[in-house]
Amino acid sequence: MSRFIHQCLKPVSAVLTLGSMAGGALAASASHQEESTPTGQETTTPAPSVNDAQTQGVQATQVERIHVIGHPFNTMHAGNDMGRLPQDVMHTPQTIDVVPRELIRQQNVKSLDEALRNVPGITASVGEGAGGLNGDQFLIRGFPAQNDIYEDGLRDFGVYARDSFNYDSVNVIKGPSSQVFGNGTTGGAINVVTKTPMANDHYNVDFSGGSADYFRGTVDVNKTINNRTAFRLEGMGASNNVVGRDHVWDHRWGIAPSVAFGLGTKTTVVLQVMHQTDNSVPDFGMPVIKTKWSAYGRPLSEYGVPRHNFFGKQQDHNHTDDTMETLRLKHVFNRHFTFHNDLRFGEYSRNFEASKVVCRAGCIDAINGGDFGKGLVNRTTPGNSVPLPYKQNSWSFQDVASLQADFKTWSLRHQVVTGFDMEYVHDSRHQDVYAGTIPAANLLYPNPHEVTDAQARRVPGGENPKSMPYIAGLGRKPDNHGYGFDTGIFLYDQIWLTNWASIKGGFRWDRWQSGYTVTGGPETTLNEKNRPVPNEDKRFPQTKNTFNPTASLVLTPTSWQTIYFTYASSTTPTGMYVTSGAVPVRPGKNGGTVDNRPQHARLYEVGSKFSLLHDRLGATISLFRLDKDNALTTDPVSNSTINTGAQQRNQGMELSLGGMILTGWNITATYALYDPKTSSNNGGPMHNQIQYVPHNQATLWSAYEAFPNLPWNFTIGGGLTWRQGVYLDNNNTSKVPANVDFDTVISHHFGRHWQVSLNGYNLANRLNYNTLFSGYSTPAPGRTFLGRLTMDY
Repeated sequence: MSRFIHQCLKPVSAVLTLGSMAGGALAASASHQEESTPTGQETTTPAPSVNDAQTQGVQATQVERIHVIGHPFNTMHAGNDMGRLPQDVMHTPQTIDVVPRELIRQQNVKSLDEALRNVPGITASVGEGAGGLNGDQFLIRGFPAQNDIYEDGLRDFGVYARDSFNYDSVNVIKGPSSQVFGNGTTGGAINVVTKTPMANDHYNVDFSGGSADYFRGTVDVNKTINNRTAFRLEGMGASNNVVGRDHVWDHRWGIAPSVAFGLGTKTTVVLQVMHQTDNSVPDFGMPVIKTKWSAYGRPLSEYGVPRHNFFGKQQDHNHTDDTMETLRLKHVFNRHFTFHNDLRFGEYSRNFEASKVVCRAGCIDAINGGDFGKGLVNRTTPGNSVPLPYKQNSWSFQDVASLQADFKTWSLRHQVVTGFDMEYVHDSRHQDVYAGTIPAANLLYPNPHEVTDAQARRVPGGENPKSMPYIAGLGRKPDNHGYGFDTGIFLYDQIWLTNWASIKGGFRWDRWQSGYTVTGGPETTLNEKNRPVPNEDKRFPQTKNTFNPTASLVLTPTSWQTIYFTYASSTTPTGMYVTSGAVPVRPGKNGGTVDNRPQHARLYEVGSKFSLLHDRLGATISLFRLDKDNALTTDPVSNSTINTGAQQRNQGMELSLGGMILTGWNITATYALYDPKTSSNNGGPMHNQIQYVPHNQATLWSAYEAFPNLPWNFTIGGGLTWRQGVYLDNNNTSKVPANVDFDTVISHHFGRHWQVSLNGYNLANRLNYNTLFSGYSTPAPGRTFLGRLTMDY
């Protein structure tokens, strides 16, 4: 009998609930199960009743039980892993896309960016201007989300390329979510669920190698100290070049130890530390130009310039060190009250130097004339070196406490969540300039080694202010400091009018305080017209109170269906991008006062979620409209945040399907149809398409496991990612073509503990673009193959 139970548990990614006679409960998600389980087998466990589905986590059980739900690719019963979102995905009235652990493993996902390619509506963007931000900068439904990346429900303020070595899954909550996450979240929020200690020993070692001198190793060790305490350690080391790009490489390592106390009891404490060091070459790719043959501006590689050409210099580098210490507490008082408190400290540093190249008139003439060899690409612009090299140091603190109360008033059942959120972030940035003149690169035969160390020698900006860009209202200032301090309270109540109908409403109030200070440089300087002007230090403080309500109607007519309508709102004050913008605020024209108008967003969404075939298959459909006023944009010179006054709207439909079609056959598929419109600055009719937002995009991944219990077993799968061509500016004057990416995997198990696999990416070797901005785009890696060996005990 025990052997049969073990075989049934192996193929599922479930919610495991342990109740007690005292009414206390411990819920452990699928991330806490044995990670060596293969997929593709069907469980005979019946689906939960409608009351079970609705009240999961609401009322404690009276007997100890094990409840198995679903399948790894059916994410409808996946938890959100936050006290503020106690319901599972199916019963949360908003679009939530989940990249599950099994998909991460099959695709050999190595970064947050790679995981999010499975989610429609997300675009990767490189930063612009003096900040040179080329860490994880995403847009959700076309709206910036660089400040909306979370790990286990707490904000990750760092600007770096996040590795996935300690990821269990990735959740993307679509639409304004200020009630849960605070200010920001116009397009949505990205929440990474990390691996944490579990109550059984587990050992995993993984090695990958392949194209472009790619090498990667990870280790994951979970060790129980006693029946209530466990320790877990994840580690990673990786080194690689990039297929199809010259002189671009990345070396990184990371470590993530954690310890959990009180497993299986009413009080659980988890202490986690994550550190990642990354040393890479920032790649700003291809400048976007318009030739006499093209109706739109396009990347240079669209005109025949080799995709592998790297126009930077040998001194370009991006060195980051990022550490986060997290303490998570959960206490179940009784079946009515559950308390969560999550605390995090973060320390981030960055040393950055890059070449944001420009193809000017002479370069364009060479392309028009067909003599590419005569073209020169500028690596910098004298007197306006963009991006400037800089050093950045940041630190942050956040504490979120929440209380979940489950009770009845007469015949009405309530689930109330209330709490407070306090966060502080501080950033210091010191700009350097170049002592010499950086030579241009040849259009056809660029050579990064022709730039000497003397030419690229960095000196503090205050020693050579003429090389600093002049910014109206700020002057030429080499040093800046910023901070943000937010205090918020939130409250919402979900009331079940019947067993199948409930309403949910609440609000969040925040007090946002920020300050930005520029210092250094001479007392006087030259403005853009070469006239002497004062260059004094300046400080720009701000305080804003924000209020964001939300309301939902949730219907569960059957145990396998949820129908909902949601209104949600969010507010983004100026100064939000403390660490991810060189100038988080900017004075008005001619140095006038800062425009402190916040950005507001409103979401109207109706949708339905399904968990079919005894929870083997999940599906969603949603229709939404997202309105945003006073849109913020980034100045291409200063990287400062500017209030444009533009009105923007994105509306459309999103579909998803995931689970097991037949025994051994898994699938996940998504489709998004968008109608994104924007006005010109200061409002007016919405005629143009919002930059970076495609009308259509879709993803598909499917794998089949054959002969799972026989020596000649194998798994074969593959899929495609498609994104229609997008505009690179709101004026719709430049664009990139569609992305089409075919990937595949084949693997074989040697017994239960060893596996070999081969992943192929971009099999058609198509010229795609995976990072976008208004003036340039970076070609995606070409055809890549990675072999992998996994030991799992």
